[in-house]
Amino acid sequence: MIHDSKPHLNASIRSIVTVMICAGLLLAGNGLFQTLMPLRADQEGYSTTLIGLLGTAYFGGFAIGCFFGPRLIMSVGHVRSFAGAAASLTVLCLAFPIFIDPYFWGILRVLTGVCLAALFIVVESWLNDRSSNANRGRILSAYIIVTNLTTMAGQLMVNLYSTRENMLFMIVAMVICFSIVPLALTPTATPKPIPSAKLDLKGLFKISPVGAVGCLLVGAVEGAFWSLAPVFAQERGMAIADVTLLMAAFVLGGAISQWPLGWASDKMDRRYVIASIAFGTVITGLIIGFADVPAGWPTYVIAMLHGGLMVPLYAMCLSHANDHAPNERMVEISGGLLLAYSVGATAGPLAAAVFMEGDNPGGLFVFIAAVLLALALFVTYRLFSAPLTERGEKVDFIPVPKTSPSVYSLETDDLE
Repeated sequence: MIHDSKPHLNASIRSIVTVMICAGLLLAGNGLFQTLMPLRADQEGYSTTLIGLLGTAYFGGFAIGCFFGPRLIMSVGHVRSFAGAAASLTVLCLAFPIFIDPYFWGILRVLTGVCLAALFIVVESWLNDRSSNANRGRILSAYIIVTNLTTMAGQLMVNLYSTRENMLFMIVAMVICFSIVPLALTPTATPKPIPSAKLDLKGLFKISPVGAVGCLLVGAVEGAFWSLAPVFAQERGMAIADVTLLMAAFVLGGAISQWPLGWASDKMDRRYVIASIAFGTVITGLIIGFADVPAGWPTYVIAMLHGGLMVPLYAMCLSHANDHAPNERMVEISGGLLLAYSVGATAGPLAAAVFMEGDNPGGLFVFIAAVLLALALFVTYRLFSAPLTERGEKVDFIPVPKTSPSVYSLETDDLE
């Protein structure tokens, strides 16, 4: 008897499209929120150090959510986890303008990080469940495109209302809350339970020193950048509309460069590419921070170049580590690298804020330059000290989101 595979195929496509729509709405709301927060904090008179602390609180909460999210999904399932976390995030976003206080905002930022980590884990585990080895690369690539486009759309939504008003917080809450609707009202098959993977940080560094150190340092840079770049632009005298265009240019540059740089890294030792783009990011960052670049499109072009070099670094480090990892440990390695990234992102905003003190917004890019120079030098050292490391078959480069720990629960056993 021949079974018709079309209903199953149609169900899988419907499920993927539904989850993509939910992810798009969630990321649009988050893109608006992540740009609005530092701008509003700066307008409220918060110091750069305090704004950096708020960024640290968010990424700290995100790291907590990487452990909490999978356990929540295993307890109540994907749909309820998404609905509960999205509803909680909606309430948290609405709470920000009710009480303008740095301590209150710090607590809210931790909680929003926890919620967002759980939401991303739901989305990515669902996509992982609906994909196979034959189409996983295409589905993940589509997810990356959705991520970039909706994040840019959210950033540009900052121009809808004044950042001094509370309407933008309401729009964030509306968009995030609306992301529940497609998943709740569309009949989709529930994904299989999430398996668990132990986390061995010592083994991670032993397998791939460049991967472990790279993700830690890239996390510090990106945590600082996304938390404080809007403040940098505003303190340099840019209008809100120009700030949003600048941030969108960074995202667009990263979206464009992922595949060309990934293709190049597939053809050679990835460490050459990692070191090269790390050195390049030092140069573009210092140009943005200190050079007398004419306002308008020249600024956006430099921003695109900077984003085009900075954004792919995490995926490069992850791919390099996977080149050296046994197949049965790839989940564990990916989860450990995301945790290293989260630790770096937690420390980065506060460290960068110190560089920006004393009316020195360009200090953000001094911090970025210093950290990425250290990465480039370390990778160069590894190239000379370990030029012929043994590895298995090289895996193809695939852009990866820095959102959830490869959709698996991490257990911190054997970390002593």
